[in-house]
Amino acid sequence: MEKEPTTGNWTKRVIIRKEIDKYLVSGNDFINEAEIFNKLAINVNPAPELIRDILQKSLAVKTLSPDEAAALLNVTSPEIWDEIFHVALQVKKKVYDNRIVFFAPLYCSNLCVNNCAYCGFREANIQEIRRILTIDEIKREASSVLKEGHKRLILVFGEHQRSDVDYMAAAVKAVYSVEEIALKSGRPSSIRRVNINAAPMEIAKLKILKEAGIGTYQVFQETYHHETYHQVHPSNTVKGDYQWRLYALHRAMDAGLDDVAIGALFGLYDWRFEVMGLLYHTLDLERQFGIGPHTISFPRMTAASGSSLSSESPWSVSDDHFKKLVAVLRLSVPTAGMIVTAREKAEIKKTVFQVGCTQTDASTRIGIGAYSDQKTENDLDKKQFTIGDPRDLDDVIQEVIGLGFIPSFCTAGYRCGRTGETIMGMLSHCDEGKFCKLNAVLTFREYLSDYASNKTREMGEPLILKEIGEIESLDYFKKKPHLLQKFRNDYSEILNGKRDLYL
Repeated sequence: MEKEPTTGNWTKRVIIRKEIDKYLVSGNDFINEAEIFNKLAINVNPAPELIRDILQKSLAVKTLSPDEAAALLNVTSPEIWDEIFHVALQVKKKVYDNRIVFFAPLYCSNLCVNNCAYCGFREANIQEIRRILTIDEIKREASSVLKEGHKRLILVFGEHQRSDVDYMAAAVKAVYSVEEIALKSGRPSSIRRVNINAAPMEIAKLKILKEAGIGTYQVFQETYHHETYHQVHPSNTVKGDYQWRLYALHRAMDAGLDDVAIGALFGLYDWRFEVMGLLYHTLDLERQFGIGPHTISFPRMTAASGSSLSSESPWSVSDDHFKKLVAVLRLSVPTAGMIVTAREKAEIKKTVFQVGCTQTDASTRIGIGAYSDQKTENDLDKKQFTIGDPRDLDDVIQEVIGLGFIPSFCTAGYRCGRTGETIMGMLSHCDEGKFCKLNAVLTFREYLSDYASNKTREMGEPLILKEIGEIESLDYFKKKPHLLQKFRNDYSEILNGKRDLYL
């Protein structure tokens, strides 16, 4: 048997220095820590009038400056925070209307050459049982997820020679090939969009992912604080190179992947600094490519197999601070989708839905092969991290309906060319949200007919009628009668059994 390359050799082959240096300014990356700390220090005790001016800028769908974000982060008045929370939801509804998009993560491999101090997948964790799914197993996993009613997946991979870009591309194509029959309606169903959460890679390999048909490419910096980053990511690993990771999404943009997703793992360092880091990341993407991230994620660190840091961090983020950081991110980058994950407990998810989140996962299993092999509670406490909300999709949908939001399974933007500069322009002008509303109704109509429990249908039917009433009354559609007529026709055809219609 051929011996696998050592971690050191793997690192030398993976990291290409010229694909970092091209993005630096005078040899420096865009995280200027002294500047960030200074802005947090000089913007203390912001006047209420200043905060209200900043909120008006967010309502105008403009990315905030670092000073403006720092001022929000320094608010201490509970009354002003209530205003911030209120406007955060207003901004979300203005840009994305009132839908919540659902997806599921599919973990393909836990083989990893890295040794991140907080992660159950780390190479040194002898408690972890290692597995990489075959292509047939990936298809079985996708089939299991489809039976819940999902239409979009994000595939997750450990960083390892065996789960290289060719394996990723094959996994994407395998998922797209799967078709299931919905039990309630007998209609065919398939995954319509596959996103990727994977390690940073060179531009040539990213082009292979683009050719495979991925949607969004997601890489989390974990922490933007240089010293902390190096403390939790050993220097002899691929992930130990801070700048290789920092510019992963710049390379993706150069490779033609114009929907990119950033994130930080909150609990590794001060939450206010990480919010600023995410904003600086956004601003540098806008500076170099004209568009910011398609989504921002903000998972909190939870207990992981074989990791003491994951449950003992001095930087743990409280529920109160978590709500605040979500609201500030919503206001700072108003065009970005905001993802709250199943790491969070149900009650926390419910809270942040109401301060600007736009997407969430449900029916989440993070074990390798867990959807088809072992969909049990025992899977929840011994993997990469701890799941806080293991509820099935139908249960989460009921909660979302109860909050007055409409569940959505829309993937139309990717297939209609509304990505990159196009979608950012439409989001900035509050046009994309109108299409979000149309496609939320169409895809939720499918879910109600194909998968919903009786209780969910009873809750969902009045909501659909309410949304249709709002669509019919909007001046935007009165001025575009062709769109309104197509929506009416598509809705009728879905009721009559057609699927996958979108605008």
